[in-house]
Amino acid sequence: MEISSSSFSCSLSYWEYLNLIILRPILAVSFVFSLLVLGWYLAWKLVLVHVPLVQEIFGLRNKPVKPKPPTRRRLTQFYNSINPHDSTSTW
Repeated sequence: MEISSSSFSCSLSYWEYLNLIILRPILAVSFVFSLLVLGWYLAWKLVLVHVPLVQEIFGLRNKPVKPKPPTRRRLTQFYNSINPHDSTSTW
């Protein structure tokens, strides 16, 4: 039983070369990319939409604009209400 060199040679066909060198890496990269996209989508829908910082960055939440009241002097009102009649306080 002698094995001839012609029957033992590892000859790959054109389709096997195409599958090994081009098709498999493309499929592997697309599979990993699809897993990343699916993970990002789930994280976005479940968690990231509810984070206020992310809402501000992407403009998802419009803050209501309130006009400032005319009597906005909180500190002045506070200090005036402490001792309005006693101007001769001692330290």
